[in-house]
Amino acid sequence: MDAVFLHWRIPEAVAAAYMPPGVAPDIFDGSAWVGLIGFRMQRAGLGRGPGIPYFGSFNEINVRLYSREPDGTRGVVFRSLDASRLAVVLAARAAGIPYVWSRTCFLGTDSLDSALDSEGRTAFAAAGSAGAGGTAGYSVRRFRGGARSDFAVVPKPDDEATDALSIHLTARFGLHSRFKNRTLYIPNTHSAWPLYRAQLTLLQDDLVGAAGIHVAGPPESVLYSPGVRTQFGWPRVLSPVS
Repeated sequence: MDAVFLHWRIPEAVAAAYMPPGVAPDIFDGSAWVGLIGFRMQRAGLGRGPGIPYFGSFNEINVRLYSREPDGTRGVVFRSLDASRLAVVLAARAAGIPYVWSRTCFLGTDSLDSALDSEGRTAFAAAGSAGAGGTAGYSVRRFRGGARSDFAVVPKPDDEATDALSIHLTARFGLHSRFKNRTLYIPNTHSAWPLYRAQLTLLQDDLVGAAGIHVAGPPESVLYSPGVRTQFGWPRVLSPVS
């Protein structure tokens, strides 16, 4: 699955502007957080059904915020999700999830030269990447609007991330979404992420800015995970806030 997590602090008011009714930003260490996350979906299916060989395997790169219900239920709020399977994008958009059809590539050590354009290769070289050490990253080119992203890390397999911030940003078991004037919570069951710290070796990103959020400088948190198996459950409609 090769999940790469990049996170920045942002003001609570910025995140609050994008929360669906009934939830608020989930704050840690006095800040809201925005994440740029890439991973490889492999043979995803519906519920407990078998994985779908072609349509269930694709790269996904998302920009997300973190949400909390009044009862403490935590989730994510997606600002965008880029994927290369058009059928998946259309089905998800029909359900109110903001997928974007894009050309997406996984940036492994052996694929960097072929996946990146000349500008991306120049940036990667300038970053002084230790690509031979096992690079993991993603490249995105949107078919509409021109937004793009290239980011890559070298995982540190001997440096496990078990601190409170890393758990806060990754131990999310559902998402909050707005659909037909209702706020939904969609549970997502999975085991704890095996998390490792990572060295950022490449970052040229337009996706966070395209989602309406400004960040400056390198991410405060850089994590890698080989991945987990996930399963979505039935949506729940949030009760109106009195």
